[in-house]
Amino acid sequence: MSATAVTPVLALPSRGYLWRTDELLRFGLNARRIKAMVDAGEMRRLRYGCYIRTSKWNALGPRRQAMERIVAHAHGTLTTSSGGFVYSHLSAARLHGLFVWGVDDKVHVLSAVRPSSDRWGKDVKGHTESFSEEEVVMVRGLRATSLERTMFDCARILSYPKALVIMDHGLRLGADIQMLTRMAAASSGKRGIRTLRKALENADPRSESAGETLTRDLMQRLRIKPPQPQFEVQTRIGHHRMDFAWEDVKLALEFDGRTKYFDYKPTEEVIFQERRREKALMEDGWRFIRIEWKDLFQERAFKERILRALG
Repeated sequence: MSATAVTPVLALPSRGYLWRTDELLRFGLNARRIKAMVDAGEMRRLRYGCYIRTSKWNALGPRRQAMERIVAHAHGTLTTSSGGFVYSHLSAARLHGLFVWGVDDKVHVLSAVRPSSDRWGKDVKGHTESFSEEEVVMVRGLRATSLERTMFDCARILSYPKALVIMDHGLRLGADIQMLTRMAAASSGKRGIRTLRKALENADPRSESAGETLTRDLMQRLRIKPPQPQFEVQTRIGHHRMDFAWEDVKLALEFDGRTKYFDYKPTEEVIFQERRREKALMEDGWRFIRIEWKDLFQERAFKERILRALG
C-alpha cells in the first residue's frame, strides 16, 4: 500500500508582521503561496515586494496606517542612514509627530537628483530639490528633513488651512520661527512661498490640535470677535483650561475632536472628567458651545450659533 504524499501547510511567521518577499521566501513560502495568502486575506501587499499581516493592518487607524506605509517603504527598500534620499514633506511631518489634516498618505521622499528611470514607485511622491546635510536628522531610525525644513516644504505644497495646522504644531514642538522666517525670505518667487508666509504670520503655538487651529482660522475668516485661546480659570474643583473663551461674557468654546476622547485615556473617564469640570464652571456662570468636525464645514450655522451666544 503506497503512502499518500501530504503537502505541508505553511503559515505566516509567528513573529513580526512586516516582510519583504525575500524574507518570506527564506521562511519557506513560494510566489504561489504568497499570492494565495494575499488572496485569502492573510497578508496585504503594501507596496512592491513588501507585505503586512492583514490583522495588524486592520487594527491600525488611518494615522497609524500612514506611518506604517513609511516603515514599509524603508523596510522594502532596505533604507539605511547612508541612503541617497530623505523622507520629506508629509512623511517627515508624520515622522516628527506633526498634526496633518486632509492630506494624502503617499510616502514623500526628497532627492537632490531625480532617478534616471523614475523608480520611486506608485506609492511614492518624489520631490527633487537641493538640501544640505544640516537639514537632515534621524527620526525613528530614518533619515528625514529637519523639523523646520519639513514645515517649510509642507507649507509650500498645501492649501493655507492645511499649512497652518502644520505650522501651529511645529512651533508648539519648538521649531525655530526665526529660521523659518529666514528660509522664507531667501526663497522669494518659489512656489508656495505666499502660503508659507501667511501661515507663519498667523501661526499660534497655543493650538493643541488640528481642530483648534481650523476653528481659530474659521473665526478669523468669519470676522467673529476673537476669543482667548487656552484660557485658564480656577473653580471649586481646581484649575481648568478651555480651548477658547470670551472672558467678558463668560462664554467658552470647546472643540470635541475624536482624538481628544479616544487616543489617550479610557473614553468613559475622559467624558466623566469633562462633564465634572463643565459643571463646576457653569456654577461660576460660564456657558459652553461645543463643536465637532462637521461644524467647521457649516460656516453659516457656525457663525450664527456663536453670534447668538455672544449676544
